[in-house]
Amino acid sequence: MATALPPIDSPASQRHRKIRRLKDLLAKYMIGVGGLGVIAAVALIFFYLVYVVFPLFLSGSLEVEARYPTPAADGETVLLAMEEQAEIAVRFDDRGRVTFFSTGDGRVIDTVTTALPPGTAITSFAAATPDSRIVAYGLDDGTALVLRHNYKVSYPNNIRTITPFIDYPLGEEPIVVDGRERALSRLVIQNGEEQAIISAITGDGELLLTNIQKEVSFLSDAVEIEVDTTPVTTAAAKFSFMLLDKMMDVLYLATARGEVTAYDVNDPAAPEALETLNLLARQSELTSFEFLTGDISILAGDSRGNISQWFPVMDAQGVPRLTRIRDFELASAAITGISTEHARKGFLAVDRTGRLGIFHTTAEQTILTEQLSDVAARQVAIAPRANAALIEDAQDRLTFVRLHNEHPEVSWSSLWGKVWYESYEEPAYVWQSSSASNDFEPKFSLVPISFGTIKAAFYAMLFAIPLAIFGAIYTAYFMTPRMRSMIKPTIEIMEALPTVILGFLAGLLLAPLLEQYLPAMLALLLLLPLSVIGASYVWHKLPPRILNSVPDGWLAALLIPLILLVAWFAFALNHPLELWLFGGNTQQWLDRELGISFDQRNSMVVGIAMGFAVIPTIFSITEDAIFGVPRHLTNGSLALGATTWQTLTRVVILTASPGIFSAVMIGFGRAVGETMIVLMATGNTPVMDFSIFQGMRTLSANIAVEMPESEVDSTHYRVLFLAALVLFLFTFFFNTIAEVVRQRLRKKYSSL
Repeated sequence: MATALPPIDSPASQRHRKIRRLKDLLAKYMIGVGGLGVIAAVALIFFYLVYVVFPLFLSGSLEVEARYPTPAADGETVLLAMEEQAEIAVRFDDRGRVTFFSTGDGRVIDTVTTALPPGTAITSFAAATPDSRIVAYGLDDGTALVLRHNYKVSYPNNIRTITPFIDYPLGEEPIVVDGRERALSRLVIQNGEEQAIISAITGDGELLLTNIQKEVSFLSDAVEIEVDTTPVTTAAAKFSFMLLDKMMDVLYLATARGEVTAYDVNDPAAPEALETLNLLARQSELTSFEFLTGDISILAGDSRGNISQWFPVMDAQGVPRLTRIRDFELASAAITGISTEHARKGFLAVDRTGRLGIFHTTAEQTILTEQLSDVAARQVAIAPRANAALIEDAQDRLTFVRLHNEHPEVSWSSLWGKVWYESYEEPAYVWQSSSASNDFEPKFSLVPISFGTIKAAFYAMLFAIPLAIFGAIYTAYFMTPRMRSMIKPTIEIMEALPTVILGFLAGLLLAPLLEQYLPAMLALLLLLPLSVIGASYVWHKLPPRILNSVPDGWLAALLIPLILLVAWFAFALNHPLELWLFGGNTQQWLDRELGISFDQRNSMVVGIAMGFAVIPTIFSITEDAIFGVPRHLTNGSLALGATTWQTLTRVVILTASPGIFSAVMIGFGRAVGETMIVLMATGNTPVMDFSIFQGMRTLSANIAVEMPESEVDSTHYRVLFLAALVLFLFTFFFNTIAEVVRQRLRKKYSSL
């Protein structure tokens, strides 16, 4: 006998309703808190990315820390420099005196008078690359004295103490540059481990090239040198500036009118003139002439306040020619000094009005300009860490400033535009973030890795969408329930397969297989559709007795042997096809005939492997959307005389279109964010080539590869976070668009 329900107003019923309302409220608030938690987590991720990235776009600044008279100012300053901590500076003057002083207050720490030979006078001065700290005085007897300012760091009583001193890397005796004892009016020097070169212009205008071979004694560490001087030209009196690159390959000489002549001095015994050109426009004069860090680019400052960057670019005949790359403008007054950063492609410039400018070449931007004095600036020096500068003006006053310029390499053009990098033949999009040398020019273009992300997702979706959607349609609408109960769980289990396993298999097995059987894989793209269509046509031409022997929904099982047979046939034809169509080597034929290079780990491998990972997601959601179409819609369509295909295309797919679209977009988001498959199945090179036979590097793979090696809070580190932010915004944008489209589709077809 059935149990009677308690009356609606009974205490038991009221208690039951209270408990039910309590459960409903609890579920409501738990779901609300969970949803808000998800939104908060996404928002926190976004704001944290912005927090890390934001300093990249802060403008540079400076603050004046001290002003004081130039120490020992009874001689003209020929060089200012600072040690790494920017606590001690050094001043070389035209009398051969070296003064070490505190940058904070100008207090003299030590004064060294160079030991010039009796009866000689200084006629010229030269400094090698800033990081070598080597300088040279040219004398009126045709000799040159080479010295180096150095610093010893010690920690007595746990207090850092910096002790400056002078040493002589080529010996304390002056080096004979001109055996005829003529005064050296212009001088340039570079010093290497086994060789040094001094180039000088004598008082009567002869250019000399002195090659110094060094040999270090293993017993006493004494340096023995062998000097050989070669005359280059007797018409060098017109040159006012000289530069020799640190590799001692090219010597540049420039006149005040901007005419530059380059010499190949790779063989010091046989220098060769390379080219002559003019760096300046008319009605302007060359006032500053310096190497940018790395000694590839030349910075030319003129009397109009313009600074141009030049470096060699290969012409059509493969000959390097100095090419004007970009220009910077400080003001309208003459540039009086340029000082380049020691480890970045930035530089400082001062002009005749006392204005200071900070620039960066790769980012092609002016960081800041500041009026520091009312009189002309004569000298400028930057600290090795680029965090301080020292400026001397025409009134023998020094200004010490602190620089705040952490990320000058980043600008809109360097991130998203084509940049003309040193040693490149033309502007390009390049990602190359690090190198073993401080002279390296970082390349932080996000374009190639963003392109690689889209490329990988495109080929993955190209492979996955047809298979997943058509498979889901057949499974939900045509397949028998028994077969569907086996197929659907099997495909959903595929989604649990770790992507690192897929990437491993793709890189070590699939990639070599595709390389060996490329003609067979290309043949499969043609043979499989044709064979399925042909088999369908033959099947429908069979007698009804045979057709009716196969139950509805089981026809797909008959295609499995056919597909396996076609695949075997294609692989069996691989070698004959390669001999017949591609001359026996498909990769060489692609390169020779079509100009397409072939990488073993390419986009085809990524498309198949990542498509295999995306198919279960798209299939499951699509299948659920189609299977969830109300039966009364399909039954009504069939009852009105529509065929099965008409019902599918005009009722079922339209009704399920919001779900199908969601499946595609979720699969696309999965492909965009995939890391391990792309990392292991491609060459992981950031190239911009849409060829299916070339690899790529994606945003996510780039972050995974380089984040462990990046210095915390460095430009590289923050740009990687910027890449993560771009990926975040990229997926957010497409998911938002997808949701808008899905809602419109849902609204449009909800009345069916």
